[in-house]
Amino acid sequence: MSLSSTESKLVNTNHPIASVPNAVTVIRILLIPLFVTFLQSESYLYALLVFLLAAVSDGLDGFLARYLDQRTTLGAFLDPLADKLLILTAFVGTTILRRVSPWLTIIVISRDLVIFLGATFFTVTRTRFEAIPSPWGKATTALQMVTICLVLLSPLVSIANEIKTVFFFGTAIITIISGGHYTLVGTKIYRDNLSRSQG
Repeated sequence: MSLSSTESKLVNTNHPIASVPNAVTVIRILLIPLFVTFLQSESYLYALLVFLLAAVSDGLDGFLARYLDQRTTLGAFLDPLADKLLILTAFVGTTILRRVSPWLTIIVISRDLVIFLGATFFTVTRTRFEAIPSPWGKATTALQMVTICLVLLSPLVSIANEIKTVFFFGTAIITIISGGHYTLVGTKIYRDNLSRSQG
């Protein structure tokens, strides 16, 4: 997601259908323990199927929220949280099983840690910002998910190591770029807020 200092456009509503996108997000979170169970037992086919289902739900809840015009504050919090939990769990789990290189997982974790610390700093300093999706963030999430799918698929079918290496380095590069992008945007927002408060 990207950062913006504009007013939030999130909509709170008591209409029953408003719970549908959030329910999809909650289901994605609940799929994570099942994914871990299959991963621990090295049941890669089932782990892949569960991960794919969770990945599809990532796009589905966002689509439903926009289509039904039911974007809520809770949904804005749960959706990225579910993404981070799913992706970090997948990278850590596959690294433990020696399917993913540790250096890549460290990069993925470090980028998310930087974003989390930045958001925490903004909250503590009461810096106004709005978390909205950015092209870099979407591309990073998509490539990370594709990479995990490739890793889970590799024990089932023959995949050249060169292909996995390309995806590993591609994921690392775009993860670093998006982390740098968020850092630059966050720094600008903080300076703008500081200038307004001093003015």
